[in-house]
Amino acid sequence: MPLEKVNSKVVKSTLVPGQNVLARTGSMLYYTGDVRFIPHSMGGGPGSMPNMGGIAGMAGRMMSGEHARMMAAEGQGEVHYGHAGLYVDVIHLDGSSMLTVEADRLLAHDAYLQSSIVALTSQGGVRGAVRGAMTGQGLFTTQLHGQGSVAVLSHGGAIPLQVGPNHPQVVVDPQAYVCHLGQITVDISANVGWREAVGKGSGESIQLKMTGMGTVWVQASEQKF
Repeated sequence: MPLEKVNSKVVKSTLVPGQNVLARTGSMLYYTGDVRFIPHSMGGGPGSMPNMGGIAGMAGRMMSGEHARMMAAEGQGEVHYGHAGLYVDVIHLDGSSMLTVEADRLLAHDAYLQSSIVALTSQGGVRGAVRGAMTGQGLFTTQLHGQGSVAVLSHGGAIPLQVGPNHPQVVVDPQAYVCHLGQITVDISANVGWREAVGKGSGESIQLKMTGMGTVWVQASEQKF
């Protein structure tokens, strides 16, 4: 069964045998029925961290352990999830597009979705790594693909913005970015002048430019998690 919103801050998963749900460790609020929780490690897939070696591979494994700790719920019953009183939105995937979501914005998803933790360097070379370092998003992000549902977290709720013919470019504050779905290219825009250098700028010198075709979700706050 897909994830369902109970209210703006809680989602529910109805478990049946053979259909598990993965969720952020510690996000279970309560459950009914015969349910078991098992630790789960994300990984696998093209460009994911397990395929990296050397220092990059070690850093990838460290980031995976720190930011992608998940638990699997299995059995039969209903499980309710939430985290820190943050708002929750449920995104339904039909298998045609990949969802890219920041690890700290991911609450839960159907276990049969394909998931991987991908280095930003694999999404744009050095530019991807620079984007992660400058925006505070880190060097890794999570990708989900298949048919199923995903619950994402946000401060104040998430707003879906369409990127396409009517809006070929959408510019987003890095701290407001939650996730995006579809064929979207994310590039960094740095507009740093003398006012930023002396601390009198607008504070909007680093921005994310979204182009292509798809949807980007933006939270109603620039507050970090």
